[in-house]
Amino acid sequence: MNAELIHGLWVATALMLVIEGIMPFINPTVFKRALLQMAAMSDRHVRLIGFFSMLAGLILLYWIN
Repeated sequence: MNAELIHGLWVATALMLVIEGIMPFINPTVFKRALLQMAAMSDRHVRLIGFFSMLAGLILLYWIN
């Protein structure tokens, strides 16, 4: 694999971890409540949320590149 590609994947992973850590760091109570609400959702709804999240990410990647 290309060294730049591997570096880019590590950078993307690190940024994902930073972004995902913002909410529980800033407001853990709201984060816990959101997780409990998500746990109560049906699998179909969770899959739809995941799908649209991935779609939004792909559109953003396309737009910035």
